[in-house]
Amino acid sequence: QVQLVESGGGLVQAGGSLRLSCTASGSIFSINVLEWYRQAPGKQRELVGSIRSADTTNYEESVKGRFTISRDNAKNTVYLQMSSLKPEDTGVYTCHAELSRSTDWGIRSFSYWGQGTQVTVSS
Repeated sequence: QVQLVESGGGLVQAGGSLRLSCTASGSIFSINVLEWYRQAPGKQRELVGSIRSADTTNYEESVKGRFTISRDNAKNTVYLQMSSLKPEDTGVYTCHAELSRSTDWGIRSFSYWGQGTQVTVSS
Protein backbone atom coordinates (compact mmCIF):
# COMPACT_ATOMS: atom_id res chain seq x y z
CA GLN A 1 0.00 0.00 0.00
CA VAL A 2 1.51 3.33 -1.08
CA GLN A 3 0.78 6.43 0.98
CA LEU A 4 2.01 9.98 1.20
CA VAL A 5 2.84 10.92 4.78
CA GLU A 6 3.42 14.53 5.71
CA SER A 7 5.13 15.98 8.73
CA GLY A 8 6.65 19.20 9.98
CA GLY A 9 3.72 21.55 10.39
CA GLY A 10 3.23 23.67 13.48
CA LEU A 11 3.03 27.12 14.97
CA VAL A 12 5.72 29.66 14.19
CA GLN A 13 6.13 33.39 14.58
CA ALA A 14 6.25 35.68 11.57
CA GLY A 15 9.74 35.71 10.11
CA GLY A 16 10.42 32.18 11.25
CA SER A 17 11.00 28.98 9.31
CA LEU A 18 9.48 25.54 9.01
CA ARG A 19 10.33 22.51 6.93
CA LEU A 20 7.58 20.21 5.75
CA SER A 21 8.26 16.68 4.58
CA CYS A 22 6.22 14.48 2.29
CA THR A 23 7.34 10.85 2.24
CA ALA A 24 6.07 8.15 -0.04
CA SER A 25 5.76 4.98 1.98
CA GLY A 26 5.53 1.58 0.35
CA SER A 27 7.27 0.28 -2.73
CA ILE A 28 7.54 2.86 -5.48
CA PHE A 29 9.65 3.19 -8.58
CA SER A 30 9.88 6.98 -8.73
CA ILE A 31 8.27 10.26 -7.77
CA ASN A 32 7.54 11.90 -11.10
CA VAL A 33 5.90 15.10 -9.93
CA LEU A 34 5.23 16.37 -6.44
CA GLU A 35 3.13 19.43 -5.72
CA TRP A 36 2.55 21.33 -2.51
CA TYR A 37 -0.84 22.94 -2.04
CA ARG A 38 -2.18 25.07 0.76
CA GLN A 39 -5.64 26.11 1.82
CA ALA A 40 -6.22 29.05 4.10
CA PRO A 41 -9.45 29.32 6.09
CA GLY A 42 -12.29 30.47 3.87
CA LYS A 43 -10.15 30.34 0.73
CA GLN A 44 -9.69 27.96 -2.15
CA ARG A 45 -6.77 25.59 -2.23
CA GLU A 46 -3.84 27.01 -4.15
CA LEU A 47 -0.71 25.49 -5.65
CA VAL A 48 2.37 26.64 -3.75
CA GLY A 49 5.02 24.92 -5.82
CA SER A 50 6.14 21.75 -7.49
CA ILE A 51 9.17 19.64 -8.33
CA ARG A 52 9.54 17.32 -11.28
CA SER A 53 11.73 14.39 -12.23
CA ALA A 54 14.58 16.56 -13.49
CA ASP A 55 14.43 18.57 -10.25
CA THR A 56 12.75 21.42 -12.05
CA THR A 57 10.90 23.56 -9.55
CA ASN A 58 8.14 26.12 -9.87
CA TYR A 59 6.69 28.41 -7.24
CA GLU A 60 3.65 30.54 -6.76
CA GLU A 61 4.61 34.18 -7.01
CA SER A 62 4.01 35.10 -3.36
CA VAL A 63 6.44 32.44 -2.09
CA LYS A 64 9.28 32.90 -4.58
CA GLY A 65 12.54 33.55 -2.78
CA ARG A 66 11.11 32.33 0.54
CA PHE A 67 10.11 28.72 -0.13
CA THR A 68 12.33 25.99 -1.55
CA ILE A 69 11.29 22.52 -2.68
CA SER A 70 13.90 19.78 -2.71
CA ARG A 71 13.95 16.01 -2.80
CA ASP A 72 15.84 13.05 -1.39
CA ASN A 73 15.25 10.18 -3.78
CA ALA A 74 16.88 7.65 -1.47
CA LYS A 75 14.26 8.44 1.16
CA ASN A 76 11.37 8.95 -1.29
CA THR A 77 10.89 12.31 0.39
CA VAL A 78 10.22 15.81 -0.86
CA TYR A 79 10.75 18.82 1.37
CA LEU A 80 9.17 22.24 1.47
CA GLN A 81 11.53 24.62 3.26
CA MET A 82 9.63 27.74 4.25
CA SER A 83 11.48 30.84 5.44
CA SER A 84 10.51 34.42 6.24
CA LEU A 85 7.04 33.16 7.00
CA LYS A 86 4.14 35.57 7.02
CA PRO A 87 0.71 35.30 8.66
CA GLU A 88 -0.81 34.94 5.19
CA ASP A 89 1.15 31.68 4.78
CA THR A 90 -1.14 30.14 7.37
CA GLY A 91 -3.13 27.16 6.13
CA VAL A 92 -3.30 23.43 5.68
CA TYR A 93 -0.45 22.27 3.48
CA THR A 94 -1.03 19.14 1.45
CA CYS A 95 1.25 17.27 -0.90
CA HIS A 96 0.10 15.62 -4.08
CA ALA A 97 2.27 13.31 -6.13
CA GLU A 98 2.31 11.34 -9.30
CA LEU A 99 4.21 8.18 -8.43
CA SER A 100 5.32 5.27 -10.55
CA ARG A 101 5.15 1.81 -9.05
CA SER A 102 5.32 -1.75 -10.20
CA THR A 103 2.09 -3.54 -11.01
CA ASP A 104 1.28 -6.90 -12.54
CA TRP A 105 1.16 -5.03 -15.85
CA GLY A 106 4.48 -3.25 -15.50
CA ILE A 107 5.39 0.22 -14.24
CA ARG A 108 2.33 2.46 -13.94
CA SER A 109 1.76 6.01 -12.64
CA PHE A 110 -0.78 6.83 -9.96
CA SER A 111 -1.93 9.97 -8.18
CA TYR A 112 -1.75 10.25 -4.39
CA TRP A 113 -2.64 12.88 -1.81
CA GLY A 114 -1.21 13.39 1.64
CA GLN A 115 -3.39 13.98 4.68
CA GLY A 116 -2.41 17.63 5.12
CA THR A 117 -0.52 19.38 7.87
CA GLN A 118 -1.41 22.64 9.60
CA VAL A 119 0.94 25.60 9.40
CA THR A 120 0.08 28.60 11.56
CA VAL A 121 2.11 31.79 11.41
CA SER A 122 1.44 34.25 14.20
CA SER A 123 2.01 37.98 13.82
